[in-house]
Amino acid sequence: MPDHDVIVVGAGPVGLLLSCLLAARGLDVMVCERRHGIDGADADQRTRAIGIHPPGLAALDAAGVGSEVREEAVRLVRGEVHARGRRLASVPFGVARPVLTLPQPRTDALLRSRLRTLGVSVRGGREAVGLRQDAAQVVLRTRRVDADRAGAESESSASFLIAADGVRSDLRAQLDIPWLTQPGLGRYSMIDLPDPDEEPVARLFCGPEGLVESFPLPQGRRRWVVRHPAGVDELPGERFTAEVRRRTGAALELPGDREPESFVAAQHRAQRVIDGRIVLLGDAAHEVSPIGGQGMNLGWVDALRLADPLRRSVATGRPALSGFERRSARAVADVHRRARFYMWMGSSRRPAGQAVQEGMIRMLGAPPLRFGAAALITMRGV
Repeated sequence: MPDHDVIVVGAGPVGLLLSCLLAARGLDVMVCERRHGIDGADADQRTRAIGIHPPGLAALDAAGVGSEVREEAVRLVRGEVHARGRRLASVPFGVARPVLTLPQPRTDALLRSRLRTLGVSVRGGREAVGLRQDAAQVVLRTRRVDADRAGAESESSASFLIAADGVRSDLRAQLDIPWLTQPGLGRYSMIDLPDPDEEPVARLFCGPEGLVESFPLPQGRRRWVVRHPAGVDELPGERFTAEVRRRTGAALELPGDREPESFVAAQHRAQRVIDGRIVLLGDAAHEVSPIGGQGMNLGWVDALRLADPLRRSVATGRPALSGFERRSARAVADVHRRARFYMWMGSSRRPAGQAVQEGMIRMLGAPPLRFGAAALITMRGV
């Protein structure tokens, strides 16, 4: 008999949310995470995802942390599109379908706290190094990476295993599941800075040099994201602030010890997300361009879709997840198309004119795709 109902590998926002949903349904859940000390000083504080859209907020509500997220997040009152010194559009965000910003480390902390109240603790410092499965269970082998027991290995079994171990998923590689490149690629740099403007307004600046995005954050901060000029791989501090000033007129001051973080926005999907009793979830299943802020929310929606079919599969002892896989594939295709469109709109190579203005306004409005309204916030879900 397996040791657990479900093993979740990866304690990022998607793995944590699914674990909360499963524990609340009475399942015995084991959560493994390679990092250690993630609740304390060793927590990963890199600039990461910030945007929470209505579908993602519904998933957070289902996990039991929606009210805490609302209390701590910034609720955007509107989004604006600017070009050549003029405001092209101002789109209000209604109370009924809020768009929120909250740094991912804080969202993760709220989910971990909720998970502890459900009687589940994240087992940090455990690297997944091997797995095998048969008709009845999955067996996971982990290696300790924390200093006191580094190298020690152990095995645990479960009826099902969820691989939520990120874009560079070791488990996906072990399963030999192809990682398929999808259209959409761009280079960006971003940084979070103190912000004297307390108005909770998101701003997009579009021009021939490329897109600049600006989003308010809690505690009087604001995120700035700059699309690199063609052929430029890095935007160090002085070049970053010069680009922002040239494209927006804003004069930013970077602390002496801070540099913008550069990243490549790319899109991929796993050829399949189910392998017997193993399910790929979140960034392990699909990488979405951060532009448009959909990756983390898509992972949460997938987790919400998966929770009940997984509970039923545990109860019967038989995998019955094909419906989840089909719905997830359709959602991923929609999100990839929209993100590719937004990246094209924000590039320096796209044509100017009314079509561009209308496209940027669509980016702030309710796009005609199934995932949800107000696909606005830029975030990084690695």
